[in-house]
Amino acid sequence: MEDGEVTSDFSSGGDPRRSIDLMWRVQSGPRPGPKPRFTIDEIAAAAIAIADADGVAALSMRRVAERLGVAAMSLYTYVPSKAELIDLMLDTVFGELPFEGHASSWRARLAAVARENWRTYLRHPWLLQVATSRPPLGPNLVAKYDYELSVIDGIGLSDVEMDLVVQMVGDYVHGAARTAVAATLVAQRTGLTDEQWWEQAGPALEAVYQPERYPTATRVGAAAGAEFNAPTDPKRAFEFGLERLLDGVETLVSAKTARA
Repeated sequence: MEDGEVTSDFSSGGDPRRSIDLMWRVQSGPRPGPKPRFTIDEIAAAAIAIADADGVAALSMRRVAERLGVAAMSLYTYVPSKAELIDLMLDTVFGELPFEGHASSWRARLAAVARENWRTYLRHPWLLQVATSRPPLGPNLVAKYDYELSVIDGIGLSDVEMDLVVQMVGDYVHGAARTAVAATLVAQRTGLTDEQWWEQAGPALEAVYQPERYPTATRVGAAAGAEFNAPTDPKRAFEFGLERLLDGVETLVSAKTARA
């Protein structure tokens, strides 16, 4: 994913029926011709490997076919188009998430959901390039949604509030993950870690910086720099924001409990 790149694709952009049949492994009838060489899972894995390496913009039916060692046209007998393939890839990746929790408190369970989603984005950065306002309605997405709702079921929220809390946490993780992925790409493409970059930028900034003009930034920046080795740490920022988000949900739960 390019640093700052906007979404390059979207889910549910193909034929809804064919996409759903593909994700749910619905076989409409006997396939013509010889016995299939590949399973749908194998095709999904090949496509995901390409996207992991080069981004979803580099994905094409031709590249997936080449990776599998077949002609591009033969791939269309399995998957109608790239649009349905993207839905299949998304639902496959959602299946990597562990749909079970062992924490006793809803707060710890919801935090675990957020961290699992965070790790999934870091494993598959191309997920951040796919807009999912129309979600791929596959079995793993449904299982993911059901589990994420279950971790806050029975804590005093209405059904609508439960849906909104799950959406809020998902949106937060998505934004935080974009920052983390961008930071990784910057380091890869410049060949400098953040620490190495600051070693070069720091003296240059000090030569022109006037602390008296920016007193608050000077004080806070010095405090943050003294406490943390890296001036910018996406994981630290993610954890801080997640805790504040959970504080807000806890306040909502407490307020509803008090009114009950």
